[in-house]
Amino acid sequence: MQKAGGIIGLIAGIFGIIAAIVTLMVGGLGSAFKAENASLAIGLGWGGMLFSFLCIIFGAVAMSSGSKTPGALLTLCAIAGAILGGTFVAVFMVLALVGGILATIGAKKKIVTTT
Repeated sequence: MQKAGGIIGLIAGIFGIIAAIVTLMVGGLGSAFKAENASLAIGLGWGGMLFSFLCIIFGAVAMSSGSKTPGALLTLCAIAGAILGGTFVAVFMVLALVGGILATIGAKKKIVTTT
């Protein structure tokens, strides 16, 4: 279940980057036509780009890690990306949130035996 959560987080991060690029393009067009809140859209696009990259990184680490930390960090990045990335990025951050929860729940504690 941990590998599945990592793969879901990785896919959500890739789609989040595409959504952030679209948000940046909309903000750029708004800025070209001197729209009111065009700089806000550009800021949301960069926020979505940052947290989507972090979701890709933590999704890849969560696939091979034995601890719950990468899954928890993936969950936190998904929440922050949904808040700071705009509406279009938030759709894919919900998918990253599911992946982070799966990666956190699926991590098993390794039993250390001493001889």
